Amino acid sequence: MNQGMQPLVEMIGIEKRFPGVHALNQCKFELLPGEIHALVGENGAGKSTLMKILTGVYQKDEGQMLVKGTEVDFTHTRAAQNMGISMIHQELNLMPDLTVAQNIYIGREPRAGLKLFVNEKKLNQQAQQLFDRLHIKLDPRTKVSELTVAQQQMVEISKALSFKSEVLIMDEPTAALTEVEIHDLFTIITQLRDQGVGIVYISHRMEELKKITNRITVMRDGTYIDTVPTAEVTIDQIIAMMVGREIYSTAQVRQEQGEQESVLEVKHLKRGNAVKDVSFTLRKGEILGFAGLMGAGRTEVARAIFGADRMEAGEIYIHGKIARIRSPHDAVQYGIGYLSEDRKRYGLLVDMDVKTNIAIATYQKFRNKAGWMHDSTIQDEASQYVTKLKIKTPSVDQKLKFLSGGNQQKVVISKWLKRDCDILIFDEPTRGIDVGAKSEIYKLLNDLAAQGKSIIMISSELPEILRMSHRIMVMCEGRITGELISSEATQESIMKYATMRIG
Repeated sequence: MNQGMQPLVEMIGIEKRFPGVHALNQCKFELLPGEIHALVGENGAGKSTLMKILTGVYQKDEGQMLVKGTEVDFTHTRAAQNMGISMIHQELNLMPDLTVAQNIYIGREPRAGLKLFVNEKKLNQQAQQLFDRLHIKLDPRTKVSELTVAQQQMVEISKALSFKSEVLIMDEPTAALTEVEIHDLFTIITQLRDQGVGIVYISHRMEELKKITNRITVMRDGTYIDTVPTAEVTIDQIIAMMVGREIYSTAQVRQEQGEQESVLEVKHLKRGNAVKDVSFTLRKGEILGFAGLMGAGRTEVARAIFGADRMEAGEIYIHGKIARIRSPHDAVQYGIGYLSEDRKRYGLLVDMDVKTNIAIATYQKFRNKAGWMHDSTIQDEASQYVTKLKIKTPSVDQKLKFLSGGNQQKVVISKWLKRDCDILIFDEPTRGIDVGAKSEIYKLLNDLAAQGKSIIMISSELPEILRMSHRIMVMCEGRITGELISSEATQESIMKYATMRIG
């Protein structure tokens, strides 16, 4: 980091108001050449709003913004891009029917002949050269619709870096990545930093900040709190500045349960190359963690149990009796709820209101004999869950897309609680949500387990797996390679099994 050099970006006294909301109040931010600068805060703290002003999505109401010493006021994103500022958004913004290469270079494609046609060969070569530089294993000719969430995130990162930006804003870039993929990304980020690129790094993963950033700026409730050198502050101090209260975020030792009633038993489950002969038992009141690298088959196991994907072989027993699950509807009838890792694609109706999303799995219960809906009953019961789970929303009539990620996740949980499921499968339950919301989700899961609910929790965050699980199943290449009880599990032992190939 070049402390004595002119800043790439200076934001001073930034104000932004929306109807009824003072989103930013006298905020400031500075980014130096060759610096990785973390911008942290709970959802709603103003981080994204501040960065959207820097990238021309929003215009500031007051304040001053300078790029390399020149005062600017971007009225659109292209103006910011022309000044060497790019942003990788947390929400994927790719066109599924186009190839990877077409998505990266859309509007900038190399042309052939009289420039009437796209030179597909050269386009794919450019994308491949970019992937080689980033150590990404992707075929540029693959359609985006065929990619996993992690692969799509890597395409977004590649697209942003293809502009050769001097300022790169990364909003939760590792949210959908495995430890191996994160390591590769950090290698690229470090290379960019060494080349003088300034990187704004927005992440809720506190351990990442200590590994890769030089300075940390903290925001809370639309205001600037402080900027500190990363080496001089602890994770607990960062969190305290973010939330204004103490949150227990480190791993905790869980009490051994002893032998409890078997609620779900899976025997010799198979589905293609993704799931190869998986067997395990889930007990009453247990949180069973599933760990492993991306592609290990954890989500595929969950989808097969829930009937979202048809299993090719194996048996599922619920309370000791064989269960015939051929569709999600069947699974729900057996008392199974599934919270997908891609909640906006499979778990939520983002253009519908909160109450509809909470009631959607139990709509038949709200109909009278004539088939009419009891709207007032839906309103009342949805309001109870908003209160119970502390969902931050103006009302149950608010459209879901206007809620933060953590509050959206609570709405999904409410949907399955309303259904009164005995077995809940949580796939990456805290992905992309802040430490405060994470703490509330953790408390909710513990409360559910204490009430006798049985939970399968899939997570790529090892501290989360260690903190929350009574037992941990570790997968590698479609098989369970290890089973650990909480008292003997460590990040090292999990990674040992997560990289252990069998057969």
